[in-house]
Amino acid sequence: MKASWEKIEKNQGVLEVEVDAEQVAEALDKAFKKVVRQINVPGFRKGKVPRAIFEARFGVESLYRDAIDIILPESYMNAVKETGIEPVDQPEIDIQEFEKAKPFRFKATVLVKPEVQLGEYKGIEVTLPDGTVTEEDLEAELKRLQERHAELVVLEEGTIENGDMAVIDFEGFVDGVAFEGGKSSNYALEVGSGTFIPGFEEQLIGMAKGEEKDITVTFPESYHSEELAGKEAVFKVKCNDIKRKNLPELDDEFAKDVSEFDTLEEFKADLTNQLREAKEKENEKRLEDEVISKASEAAEVEIPEVMVRNEIDRMLQDFSNRLRMQGMTLEMYSQFTGQSEQHLRDQMKEDAAKRVRSSLVIEAIAKAENVDASEEEINEELEKLSKMYRKSAEELRAIFEANGNMEDLKQDVISRKTVKLLVELSNKTTQVA
Repeated sequence: MKASWEKIEKNQGVLEVEVDAEQVAEALDKAFKKVVRQINVPGFRKGKVPRAIFEARFGVESLYRDAIDIILPESYMNAVKETGIEPVDQPEIDIQEFEKAKPFRFKATVLVKPEVQLGEYKGIEVTLPDGTVTEEDLEAELKRLQERHAELVVLEEGTIENGDMAVIDFEGFVDGVAFEGGKSSNYALEVGSGTFIPGFEEQLIGMAKGEEKDITVTFPESYHSEELAGKEAVFKVKCNDIKRKNLPELDDEFAKDVSEFDTLEEFKADLTNQLREAKEKENEKRLEDEVISKASEAAEVEIPEVMVRNEIDRMLQDFSNRLRMQGMTLEMYSQFTGQSEQHLRDQMKEDAAKRVRSSLVIEAIAKAENVDASEEEINEELEKLSKMYRKSAEELRAIFEANGNMEDLKQDVISRKTVKLLVELSNKTTQVA
């Protein structure tokens, strides 16, 4: 096989490929074995027609499409490896020649990973964040734990307040007509969570148990349902129950209930250490984000739109997976919030572009600084993953190798090493309290 690459503009070029006649013959053989199973010819059992008779009756050209489908993907991938290009999108294929006993020639117009012109990435000015755990930090964490371990108590008297769990029946109407998906019974809604359409939860505040009320809201213009987008709706709501959080007392009993310690003071001391460790990790991440951001801003790179779209796809899939872990689908989220999938994509676009840019810049710095991942470091990464996925490192390696993902794993290690190098090379100043 012969392959050549010529860049024609920006991140696009043409890959010219020639596959020898022997491989064409092999592809035609495979195509014949596939097609002949479906052919009926008088005097022969199905699938047993000799090749010469098949070609005389149907012509060898009838095998060309299947043969190309067989030979093209592998030939293209081999040409990509041979020329060392890095495609970021599906190629546009132009078949130049395909005939029996002749070489197969085709051209592929390919969009490749853009080149990065690095700016200054050594000595980046960064500020070391304050790692002190304050009394306010400790109090906020204790408050969070109180909320988490609070008991929901049904109120017999009183009205809905922000933070209460309101158990409601509701039905929505637009122009006096009930709409699909706008009705539910005994729905438990945390008031102030922002789960429902803007303006709905705020109007629940002040309702008493057993009270009925009409709540008027306007669906966002970006609402996923075109029939409801921008429309005013009236929800007929009945409050069935009000549940309020009863916070536990901060005392030794609380410490025993939520930890392994016997006293509140011991628990506070341990909690302070946990907060300090968490803040150190958070500050380390903040430093890394800062050096990546500044190194990216200093670089010049033109990012193909398809790379941003692909990153948005990954981000949306991650978001969908997180929703599923909470027992919710993307469709349900859209129904509750009024945000369509396209609206979510639009929201993610800027962040996706930054992620792609950062990734390209980190990769370029890794090459400039000759950052690599040793076999020992890859094994260490597999050991870390084994604890997360509860499989042995050997099992994970076999899975990665079977799926062709070992290079991705290696690149992840290289990226993290490169970011740590950027932090080491940065010019750090201490934050003034």
